Amino acid sequence: MGLSASEAHAAIRRAQASGLFNAHTRRPQKTELLELLLHGLRYVYPVERGGLTRGVPTAHGAAPLCDKLALSANEAVPVWPDPEGTVRGEAWAPLYPSVPAASRRDEALHQALALVDAVRGGRARERALAAEELKQRLP
Repeated sequence: MGLSASEAHAAIRRAQASGLFNAHTRRPQKTELLELLLHGLRYVYPVERGGLTRGVPTAHGAAPLCDKLALSANEAVPVWPDPEGTVRGEAWAPLYPSVPAASRRDEALHQALALVDAVRGGRARERALAAEELKQRLP
């Protein structure tokens, strides 16, 4: 993700304190994490949209949702702004500044974060499809 060791440690501590991570099993608490992702994330971290820019596709513009949903002809693909991006679309600010670069290095991470963005900023159908995908992907 491009986090420093201290940032990663602090994130684990916060997740543990909020009941999202079990320190004994070293596993996320699936039920609690899904509840946060599906019902709280879009209120805590709403998508900040911008103009047209080059970037890395996210939400329904990226796999796996882009294969299940068709964009209308006048709809811009949501992208995380990134000068090394390959797609032109509507800017969606990522959850963390290093997300676009980390996503280029790891396709599974890219898909997971794109699904999270679909929950954060997608329409009802996009959120529902993303929720099903996230449920299947959590360990």
